Amino acid sequence: MSTSEEKVVLDDQAIDRALTRISHEIIERNSDAGELCIIGIQRRGVPLAKQIGECIKKFSEISVHIGELDITKHRDDIDNTDIAQTANETVINFPIHNKIVILVDDVIFTGRTVRAAMDALITLGRPSCIQLAVLIDRGHRELPIRGDYVGKNIPTSRSERISVNLPEIDGKKNVAIIKI
Repeated sequence: MSTSEEKVVLDDQAIDRALTRISHEIIERNSDAGELCIIGIQRRGVPLAKQIGECIKKFSEISVHIGELDITKHRDDIDNTDIAQTANETVINFPIHNKIVILVDDVIFTGRTVRAAMDALITLGRPSCIQLAVLIDRGHRELPIRGDYVGKNIPTSRSERISVNLPEIDGKKNVAIIKI
């Protein structure tokens, strides 16, 4: 597999099935869905959070608040001079205090993005619980963080990269492994 070659490991239907399963697991685990809110980590976590929210409404007739979280200021791998250039907007128009927050991201790798997201969340309020939903868990954790809801475990080597493509951002929907 050359650097320009992608090996597709999930197509659009497989992604939809994984998100549907995650949605069912969220409903089953959280009996008090009225206290539930879903927050996507910018960028690709946001459309995934929206799709999970739609699935939850479809299967349980419960509408959940959906927000968008920018973690740029909380990352430990970005220089402060780069923050102004890379920052996005956090859009959370509801209180998270005493709510069950489901953080959503596309891939969990080292755990540092999730740590930054939890730091960012805590500046906005004190949730009663934070749970993590990820489409892909690729391993290689550097922090003791794991997904509560995982669409697919895809073990990778450090010489590989996972590419999650979503129509809202990339114009296509699939997950591919790319050899670096």
